Amino acid sequence: MNTSMNWIKEYVPELDCTPKEWTDAMTLTGTKVETCTILNKNLDKIVTGQIKSIEPHPDATKLVICQVDVGASELIQIVTGASNMKVGDVVPVVLDGGKVAGGHDGGALPEDGIEIHAGKLRGVESYGMMCSIEELGSSREFYPEAPESGLYIFPEGTAVGQDAPTLLGLNDAIHEYEITSNRVDCYSVIGIAREAAATFGKCFHMPAEEKSGNAEDIHDYLKVSVEDTDLCPRYTARMVKNIQLAPSPKWMQIRLASAGIRPINNIVDITNYVMLEYGQPMHSYDYDKIRGHEIIVKRAQDGDEFETLDGQMRTLDHSILTICDAEGAIGLAGIMGGENSKITDDVKTMVFEAATFDGTNIRLSARKVGNRTDASGYFEKGLDPNLAESAINRACALIEQLGAGEVVGGIIDVYPVKREPSVVVCKASEINHLIGFELTAEEMKAYLEKIELSTEIGADGDTLTVTAPTFRQDIHRMCDVAEEVLRFYGYANVSMTLPSGGDVAGGLAPDLAVNERVRHYAQALGYSQAFMYSFESPKVYDKLLFPADAMERQQVKILNPLGEDFSVMRTSSMNGMLTSLSTNYNRRNRDARLYEMASIYIPKALPLTELPDERMTLTLGEIGEGDFFTMKGDVEVILNQLGLTGRYHYDAAGCAKPFLHPGRRANIIYDGHVIGYLGEVHPEVLENYAIGEAAYVAVVDMPEVYPLVNDDTKYVPLAKFPSVSRDFSMLVPHAVTAGQIEDILVQRAGKLCERVELFDVYEGAQVLAGFKSMAYKVTLRAQDHTLTDDEIGSVVKKILNGLERLGVSLRS
Repeated sequence: MNTSMNWIKEYVPELDCTPKEWTDAMTLTGTKVETCTILNKNLDKIVTGQIKSIEPHPDATKLVICQVDVGASELIQIVTGASNMKVGDVVPVVLDGGKVAGGHDGGALPEDGIEIHAGKLRGVESYGMMCSIEELGSSREFYPEAPESGLYIFPEGTAVGQDAPTLLGLNDAIHEYEITSNRVDCYSVIGIAREAAATFGKCFHMPAEEKSGNAEDIHDYLKVSVEDTDLCPRYTARMVKNIQLAPSPKWMQIRLASAGIRPINNIVDITNYVMLEYGQPMHSYDYDKIRGHEIIVKRAQDGDEFETLDGQMRTLDHSILTICDAEGAIGLAGIMGGENSKITDDVKTMVFEAATFDGTNIRLSARKVGNRTDASGYFEKGLDPNLAESAINRACALIEQLGAGEVVGGIIDVYPVKREPSVVVCKASEINHLIGFELTAEEMKAYLEKIELSTEIGADGDTLTVTAPTFRQDIHRMCDVAEEVLRFYGYANVSMTLPSGGDVAGGLAPDLAVNERVRHYAQALGYSQAFMYSFESPKVYDKLLFPADAMERQQVKILNPLGEDFSVMRTSSMNGMLTSLSTNYNRRNRDARLYEMASIYIPKALPLTELPDERMTLTLGEIGEGDFFTMKGDVEVILNQLGLTGRYHYDAAGCAKPFLHPGRRANIIYDGHVIGYLGEVHPEVLENYAIGEAAYVAVVDMPEVYPLVNDDTKYVPLAKFPSVSRDFSMLVPHAVTAGQIEDILVQRAGKLCERVELFDVYEGAQVLAGFKSMAYKVTLRAQDHTLTDDEIGSVVKKILNGLERLGVSLRS
């Protein structure tokens, strides 16, 4: 929504503020100003001047010398290359030391304008410059009378010495607003003016409703019926005869241009003007094209086809409301008129329509037909039905004022159920409790009545009965009234207060929130949650092959246990997981995937002197189709979702868990921290738990993970430049792991590395004893340019040097 300050002052004439003051004050009272454009920001010392004489330049065929009267009996000489003027024309003239906005090149306007100074052009003195409309910061789109290339010429009879920007309506500021959908009344100049009057404490003047129309009766010409009143609560129509199409007056063109609407002719401009002024879209039909001189508002039939004003054929269904005549549709209600009833230059009599349609239906219908218009944008927010009559009467008054036609007397108004103002009964004490103030009921009444919310104070001095006019469709309950009091009391005046206990919002602690996310991710990977006992028997550590001096055997003993099987607090989650996997295996569930999120209890000293360290642990276990690498991938997926997106390392030598297979176990290392371990369960342990096939487990120590969680996700655009891949087929000593090789490839390729893929591993007769053949594909890409051969060769050389230090060589 854009508004002109000059237009606002039409309804708030006492308003006197700078654009900056306007922006700040309106934003603080809830009408958020997004941008402010000062039209005359770079215009200075520009007046109207009349050309008195034109002479050729003695040394330039494309230049002429003009003597220009700029008022106060002052005649100045200006040299120009323009050719569209003649003696007697009145044009904008920039005096010596003045400024203009820009030029004809169509580029961006200079931030501070262009200063004009007296000087010589090809040896002849020039004391100013005559301007085109572009040099004044505007364009022919909004000043169609301006020539395509040349000086702007004012209408004959324009006085000289006047301020040219004022005559052109450029002494103005245009504000753009962010209006929330519940404030449909502010999608109009009148709505913004009403808010401005309340904000600045000035009087608001609604446009006077002028009576219009001749002695005839529209009912003698036209019949209107509404079949679907649920979709059309109100429909009004008026008629105009003897249409005289012509350009609209300059003041109207300027106001439309300030809102970004190009002037067309008086009839079209009036409908656009009223839509901007009142926020009520209107439509006009050629009366002679309305068959049977009857308008029927009803739903379309499934499969109907209708050609709209833009020449597109639309397929309709029963949910779409149409405006019909006696033979068929002539318009899509609230969206667009039809080609078969449009206004042309030959129009003699027309029908004005101002109606209210169901907002939800208009939104859905516009989407179905693929045609969302300015009008549908208004209707879908839910217009006030009581606005229609005022808007259509305003349009007819403008028709008569501009001499655009003869208005037929009377109005057709189909309004079966009138919308009444909403009434909210609340208490001042409740409002004070909600917003933290100590205002009296009288003070609240004063704020509310500034915005036309009629308020009565009850006998108890606390009860407020607030009546909201129908254009304020957002006032329904106490909190709505409190918001109005708050925004005009002033957000800046709100003092700091502590919240009461009942007002404190709940939520999980950060570590508990991470735990919930981990549960969600594990379940998404196909794991089922398992619940294990925290109390165990000390004998389970024999089944897990822990040595006698293992740290895990230092357990917290229960003083009054239920029995030996529940006599100590667990220091490892492995017994519970393997017990559950064993139960699944022995009950013929041969493909089980389980997870547990629970604590283990590590005593800080024995005998106990303080509470043990309760460490939250994620334990994963599976039997069936998975393997070591499946488990490894699942762990990385979960951790990646928590923001641990760097490289993981796996230390096989450092992992000494006795219940894991000695050749298939590893510690999980991230950012230099051991955050867990994973591996295949030792065959002897599998036998102890009666599991007859391989099982895989992983344990993540969550206290090590919490500090590493990172929710700052950085997205990068898709690469614009091509990638390059290089294959490395290598002879690798058995002692060198794939992780070591990948570290070298990633490190040496640096920021150009996009992907590293192992695509072949081979051991056999063709490979030297003690070696294995491994092949990697390395993909390189730069984000800002296409890689050159030199860059690629440099990366390959670095990689080969690094691999050589590991004893790795390329295969012949």
